[in-house]
Amino acid sequence: MENVSSGQGNKKITMASYQLSLLIAKNSAPHTAGENLILPGAKIISSLLLDEKSGQQIGQIPLSNTTVKRRIEEMSANVKEILISAVKESDFYSLQLDESTDIADNANLLCFVRFNLNGSVEEDILFCHSLKTSTTGQDIFNSLDSFIREHGINWSKCVGLTTDGARAMSGKYTGLVGKVKEVAPLVEWTHCSIHREALAVKGMNPDLKSTLDDAVKIVNLIKAQSKNTRMFAVMCDEMGSDHKQLLLHCEVRWLSRGKVLSRLFELRDEVRLFLVQIEHDGKEKAKHFLCDCLNDETWLIKLSYLADIFSSLNILNLTLQGEDVHRFFVQDKVDATIKKIDRWHKKVQANKFDAFPLMNEFVDFHELTVDSVTSEIIIEHLQGLSSELRRYFPPIVATNKWIQNPFDEDNLKNVNLAAFEHVESMPLDRQVMEKPEIESEHVRPENVRKQDYNTLWRPFITD
Repeated sequence: MENVSSGQGNKKITMASYQLSLLIAKNSAPHTAGENLILPGAKIISSLLLDEKSGQQIGQIPLSNTTVKRRIEEMSANVKEILISAVKESDFYSLQLDESTDIADNANLLCFVRFNLNGSVEEDILFCHSLKTSTTGQDIFNSLDSFIREHGINWSKCVGLTTDGARAMSGKYTGLVGKVKEVAPLVEWTHCSIHREALAVKGMNPDLKSTLDDAVKIVNLIKAQSKNTRMFAVMCDEMGSDHKQLLLHCEVRWLSRGKVLSRLFELRDEVRLFLVQIEHDGKEKAKHFLCDCLNDETWLIKLSYLADIFSSLNILNLTLQGEDVHRFFVQDKVDATIKKIDRWHKKVQANKFDAFPLMNEFVDFHELTVDSVTSEIIIEHLQGLSSELRRYFPPIVATNKWIQNPFDEDNLKNVNLAAFEHVESMPLDRQVMEKPEIESEHVRPENVRKQDYNTLWRPFITD
């Protein structure tokens, strides 16, 4: 009886060691946190709130540096084994890859996989490899191919590949897409929607581009020097500002433009005062020029417009991220954004700017009038933005719209149902409703608009 009790105790101690190691890994804490922080803290709590015996039992939990490292590696290997097993058992799978260079100039290749699991579509990270030398299409393919073959994953089941539009990725012959199609004939390439959105909003007319460049110069003047940053923070604190720091703009971080411009416009008075009072250190002309920008009402109107429009585009970018994002979802979001931009364009033509909160508040508070030249610049930018979004996100082919709603007769008119033998004798809506093994509510016409296409169509896929 004593041996059984001892065995159960050891099992609990081991389980506690694994769970605490998992907690350390999830919080990206150093492996020494177990024996230097968690274990001593748990002993203190148990001895004060419970008894000395509990503290002694807690002290038996192995949480040394090497033990935590070993536990994390074992759990990681187990998760990897389960994932690869699920991918191998899936009827089909698709991959999404991106290569980027970190702050240490290391080129990292990140790969995500989407696969079928128990009647649902799952997504997970497959691997993250470092590319030792060059980052050509061949190098990227070699890294991907070695992983696929090493773990016995069938290339013939790969039906989708999503990357950015870089030549090393999307090239038909020497790029990754061309190499993958040689070993996976069924694969279809998709240009990443987030990259497309970033490319679509990149274009800008010269006047707004000049305003953006001036704004970046102002931010860099303050953020580039530690002394200026500290002095500006003290000034903001003395003025009771909500924020004490400006944000740096980075082209790689697509969301930074909206955040940087919004923060600069919010702290425009503090920045103007700082530029006036800043010590003369050889940049006097630049400071006077940038200070003049902040005193120019027209320049501030353009800045507020850019802050508003890029903040709205940030919302679109964020909605395109996350799990269960598919082509129809992306298209719906982009179409809605294009409609909003077209509506904003008409409002600006009518001298109404309520669609742009910062700009509208600034104009109303100072009782300003937006001149016709500035209005034309904004209209031109909105028109170009709408056309670029449509160019990068063309409408879905009419023959594929029935997937969104198989009960819509207009969608079915574009589908040649006779091409499918199993639908020749029965309309598609009757098939969906009369299929005996499908009884859940999601297949009913009123629920199709939820757009859970994976759940809707999975039961109808035959081997």
